[in-house]
Amino acid sequence: MPLDHTRSSAEFARARNLIPGGVNSPARAFGAVGRDPVIMDRGEGPYVWDIDGNRYIDFIGSWGPHILGHRHPAVMDAIATACAKGTSFGAPTLAESELAEAVVDAVDSVEMVRMTNSGTEAAMSAIRLARGATGRDVVVKFAGNYHGHVDAMLVSAGSGALTLGTPSSPGVPAGCTNDTVVLTYNEPGQLEELFAARGEEIAGVFLEGVVGNMGLVPPEPEFLAAIRRLTEKHGAVMGVDEVMTGFRLAYGGAQEVLGITPDVSMFGKVIGGGMPVGAYGGRRDIMEHVSPVGPVYQAGTLSGNPVAMASGLATLRTLKETNPYPRLEELGARLARGFDEVATKHGVPHAVQRVGSMLTLFFNPGPVRNLDDATASDTDAFARFFRGMLDRGVYLPCSQFEAMFVSAAHDEAMIDETIAAADAALADMASDRT
Repeated sequence: MPLDHTRSSAEFARARNLIPGGVNSPARAFGAVGRDPVIMDRGEGPYVWDIDGNRYIDFIGSWGPHILGHRHPAVMDAIATACAKGTSFGAPTLAESELAEAVVDAVDSVEMVRMTNSGTEAAMSAIRLARGATGRDVVVKFAGNYHGHVDAMLVSAGSGALTLGTPSSPGVPAGCTNDTVVLTYNEPGQLEELFAARGEEIAGVFLEGVVGNMGLVPPEPEFLAAIRRLTEKHGAVMGVDEVMTGFRLAYGGAQEVLGITPDVSMFGKVIGGGMPVGAYGGRRDIMEHVSPVGPVYQAGTLSGNPVAMASGLATLRTLKETNPYPRLEELGARLARGFDEVATKHGVPHAVQRVGSMLTLFFNPGPVRNLDDATASDTDAFARFFRGMLDRGVYLPCSQFEAMFVSAAHDEAMIDETIAAADAALADMASDRT
């Protein structure tokens, strides 16, 4: 039985007259799943409620930040304490150094860190830093990896592995992408070919260590090894985007899980505990190119905002003290196993891909190694599945090409309830086929 979303529908109609598409980020639009988005009212632990009063088990967690669940007491107390002192000063505060110290302590590759207001700002700044530190212009990214709406990274691939990318959004001048090369994720041969031809021009290679933006796609060891070897050989920067995975897959992020040591890392989401925060950091000799120590300019009026710093610091301290990662691994594995079992039961071509507390059920027999594989998925089947799950009180990402997030607030009963909902949703889809 579909849930009642009468008020959400009315409010979304109002939003569409005021905001492009009715949303302030395209990831919130439900167009790909054939319905209007629901309007959220509040969250608590593993649940969210919409303005119609419907409750959902939440596997988005604000797209990753709420690894502790919504409204965790330690985080809320820290925010309240910070707000009582003031919301912003435009001057240094103790919390900035404390959060920076926590990041440096957690991530072995990071010796210095600079706070920003978003993951996009962090990526933009890290790319500029790589170019400034090396004196080179060309940057390499991988198709299906997302690094925010940075002009240089809103790129689609050229006609061959050695061609430069072309803008994938109106409003991005060709000049902004003329020095961006787009390669295929998990294909080290393309990287070898590019560096052989243009290695002395390349400022840096940027990637999501574990991809969450074409669905969950893990890297292959040979691919990571090639990036590290080639960047070191040619004096280029290896930049790992940990906006999704930082403090999520492990306290030290994807690089701890994968055993890699990048030169520069970008962070967001968990580092702010639900507040707008980003950061980039890395080796001291590279970071000291950043203004005011060095010539690479980057600034932000609200960077290091004390309320955001308090939220992030409380989140990181709680993660370090409680170490939820073994349990998150168990819950993630339980959910992945359950999805695989019910999809197999109903004869659905599928692949479940997971690393830690991030996973994707691809409507695709898989394995999914890159963007071409991901886009071969049956997005119509995913849309029907999404709607079926929403009607059963489970809130999933509204795209086949996004990862789910399990939180420390979930438990086995909620995971089993979600699997049962998936069983019922897939049964209805099978019935529709017959």
